[in-house]
Amino acid sequence: MTDDLAHVGPRLRAARQAKGLTLEEVAGRSAMSVSTLSRLESGKRQATLELLVPLTRQLGMSLDDLVRSETSDPRVRRAAVKRHGLIVAPLALEDSPVSTYKVTFPPVADLPDLRVHDGFEWLYVLSGKLRLRVGTQDLILGRGEAAEFDTRTPHALSASGSRAAEVISIFNAAGVRLHTHGLDETGNEGEASVPADGL
Repeated sequence: MTDDLAHVGPRLRAARQAKGLTLEEVAGRSAMSVSTLSRLESGKRQATLELLVPLTRQLGMSLDDLVRSETSDPRVRRAAVKRHGLIVAPLALEDSPVSTYKVTFPPVADLPDLRVHDGFEWLYVLSGKLRLRVGTQDLILGRGEAAEFDTRTPHALSASGSRAAEVISIFNAAGVRLHTHGLDETGNEGEASVPADGL
């Protein structure tokens, strides 16, 4: 049995149970024996089109639902980078439709230079206080506060006060990225795509 077919039995069982149907009910409606269906669900019987087509009709699912490949590992294993005092930890896969980061802004005396780039940014303050300058607005955001803005407006971000600020930052696909050399968590040279914002 191929890797994809190995999941057919458990998927059949899950679909049947989700509909609250017994083995007897589904087997009877699909013109097969209870024993055959039970063996299919347990992986002891080879799945064939002749057996699967009537089952998928009774369970309201497609053959693709039964034999689809397992999804890839969903964990994000991209190294954090340090740049200009910021620690930027990617929270999404490289090919994700949105770019998501946890950014740690250290306390600084002066706000960084205002920047402009295409796209939108959404951010959420996890800890500390974040100073957000957008156009003529100069705001202080505390833990639990969020903001959304057009990054074509001149803007800058930094920690406010004597503590670092930790922020979740999300950019849409239009947001500009800098493919840059940075320092990873261990202090070794490495490459990472990081957002242009204030970095």
